[in-house]
Amino acid sequence: MSNSQLSVLIQRQAEKYGDRVALKYRDYDTETWVPVSWKQFAETVTTTSNALLELGVGVQENIGVFSQNKPECLYVDFGAFGIRAVTIPFYATSSEAQVLYMLGDADIHYLFVGEQLQYDVAFRVMSLGTQLKQIIIFDKDVKRDKRDTSSIYFDEFLKLGKARQHQAEVDKRIAESGNGDIANILYTSGTTGDSKGVMLHHSCYEGAIKAHNERFPQLGDQEVVMNFLPFTHVFERAWSYWCISMGCQLAINLRPVDIQKTIKEIRPTAMCSVPRFWEKVYSGVQEKINETTGLKKKLMLDALKVGREHNIEYVCKGLTPPALLHMKYKFYEKTIYSLLKKTIGIENGRFFPTAGAAIPPAVQEFILSVGINMVAGYGLTESTATVSCENDFDHVVGSVGRIMPHVEVKIGENNEILLRGVGITHGYYKKEAATKAAFTEDGWFHTGDAGYIKDGHLFLTERIKDLFKTSNGKYIAPQAIEAKLVVDRYIDQISIIADERKFVSALIIPEYKLVKEYAEKKGIKYASMEELLQDQQIIDLFKERIDTLQQQFAHYEQIKRFTLLPHPFSMERGELTNTLKIKRNVLNKNYAAEIEKMYEE
Repeated sequence: MSNSQLSVLIQRQAEKYGDRVALKYRDYDTETWVPVSWKQFAETVTTTSNALLELGVGVQENIGVFSQNKPECLYVDFGAFGIRAVTIPFYATSSEAQVLYMLGDADIHYLFVGEQLQYDVAFRVMSLGTQLKQIIIFDKDVKRDKRDTSSIYFDEFLKLGKARQHQAEVDKRIAESGNGDIANILYTSGTTGDSKGVMLHHSCYEGAIKAHNERFPQLGDQEVVMNFLPFTHVFERAWSYWCISMGCQLAINLRPVDIQKTIKEIRPTAMCSVPRFWEKVYSGVQEKINETTGLKKKLMLDALKVGREHNIEYVCKGLTPPALLHMKYKFYEKTIYSLLKKTIGIENGRFFPTAGAAIPPAVQEFILSVGINMVAGYGLTESTATVSCENDFDHVVGSVGRIMPHVEVKIGENNEILLRGVGITHGYYKKEAATKAAFTEDGWFHTGDAGYIKDGHLFLTERIKDLFKTSNGKYIAPQAIEAKLVVDRYIDQISIIADERKFVSALIIPEYKLVKEYAEKKGIKYASMEELLQDQQIIDLFKERIDTLQQQFAHYEQIKRFTLLPHPFSMERGELTNTLKIKRNVLNKNYAAEIEKMYEE
């Protein structure tokens, strides 16, 4: 096939599936899910291609999409692929400075925006003198600025292509499209320094889609997939393209905070997510067990013990569980596990790929024990997502699965994971020096992650760039300590401090609700959260919990002092990236006084 697969994918699926439902999105006014058939999807994509040509969009021209998850994001993506244009997604939470930088770096003339927040940011940036010619607004409830004379709404944009007056040119460009075209440029959120635009060609997606089909033949067009992570994130984006290529039905979750509600409305069979989602499930269950007493508590604990033994000691190792154990497991499956899954909204769930950060082993064991098929994986923006992943119940707790068929992995110096293969980026947009530095002389990509391979499974040990060296010359891997502690139900977020310091300390965001409940139980009086978190009883509570969790670490890796902070880390203050990773250099600056205090003699 000479033309690129993504440029004709929706039309081909429409020929095959016609009036079947391709997408669903939630109408917040009526609180119902609105279906979109494959036929409608293909119609809108073709109209979008024509409308983009009406605006004069050229071959391999960059278009920006600044929105939370909406069907329109996919219409613009596939409409652009139909005319060989490139889409550049921005995180819905991007700041003015980030938007200004990306618009300039990628020379974007047309920007699609989602809701009021994105429109306001885009309009302010437009007046700062960019190449931006026009903003196109998805949500018709957005109120335009009085001074705005050029923006149009998405339905007005579609009218520009309704007559299909450019269809001959669309067909010509599809015929000329190929794997060598760039599909997307994804700007990494950058925990350090300026963000870089990762170029992903059509060949990257085609290689990844083919490899996933080989690895997961058991997934097909019967799946109902919840889109919960932002489409801007390579994981959700590549996964969605793959799901569309398999004819799955996508349920598009607009607001990440609504997931607890929307997942119960859809009850999906599959969803990709980050470990944080499962950490919250885990701490919710721990919470429940702690509140329960007597026989009910005994049963819950026994269910976890039986599940762990059945699934982790036997099933995941490819062994047949003993008959009595299997019988007990089946009993709990009908009672406790099924109730838990129903409560979350995933009783139909078959497949839950999870990546993007280290999965705390306690969380992974728990999720597998109750029979939820959470599939751990590892990947980067630069590798079009998946480098390695597990398969159905082929799990080794702590590993990120087996290498995918389209990727080669080599362990380089400092145990760095090096990659080569069809899914790997050709480089960073307009950044030759950064591109050159990212590859070895013989073409292997530097991931910056350290790890090892054992029995065909890949294990990650630490992020090389993130290793801290204490002033005593000892190396500390902060993520390992953070992953161990963040499973505690009293800890919401944690950041380890150790670089060039005598010992390890930590900034901790507590679960405020639980701290207040504890204070009430102990009769602690306080006027504010600041005051409560300085109370010795609260500090002792955290000290005891931290000491229990960090026993397995060497003495020099253990947290000696910590500060409980009264406000969560925030994106507004620049402390978190768009994917909610901690920016350590910003925390060091913002909390300099608190950090220095921990190191006073």
